[in-house]
Amino acid sequence: GAAPPGRSAALRARMEERLLAARFRYINQQLYTSTSREAAQLFQSDPEAFEIYHRGFAQQVGRWPENPVHRIIRYLRRRPASLVVADFGCGDCKIASSVRNKVHSFDLVPLSPLVTVCDMAKVPLADESVDIAVFCLALMGTNLQEILEEANRVLKQGGTLMVAEVASRFEDIRAFVNAMAQLGFKSVSK
Repeated sequence: GAAPPGRSAALRARMEERLLAARFRYINQQLYTSTSREAAQLFQSDPEAFEIYHRGFAQQVGRWPENPVHRIIRYLRRRPASLVVADFGCGDCKIASSVRNKVHSFDLVPLSPLVTVCDMAKVPLADESVDIAVFCLALMGTNLQEILEEANRVLKQGGTLMVAEVASRFEDIRAFVNAMAQLGFKSVSK
């Protein structure tokens, strides 16, 4: 016999949710195992993939006790509004819409009119033009050194690099911190 209509709709919703979660995991894996240029090409060839990725991302972050972007926003609100921020991998521009600072918001696809679409390894900013560079759950791609060198290029001397990332992103967190020191960054807090 056929399932009652209510159960059928609930089953369909659960199946659609599982498919979305599986597609999110697949896209996420692609982003971590390709260069930033290849990621940009992926989203240009499949615009729906970016929307699916961000829906899945929002569901993941929604389960966490704290979204790290909120911590970054609190930090920026305590700092002078005159500081210029570059948000690498800004997603829905939560930082730009939550602080008084001038925020340059970069991502591969524009979820907001505030987004400048570009490869994170080549942002359209002048050398030493920002005070704070942010990567909030956005350190993706196999060319991390190139991406972090770009953040270093646009940061003013003495500027701040803020990285919020899940620990599982790194095989060895200490090695990542040491690599950051080799790029010229000094760890102030972790």
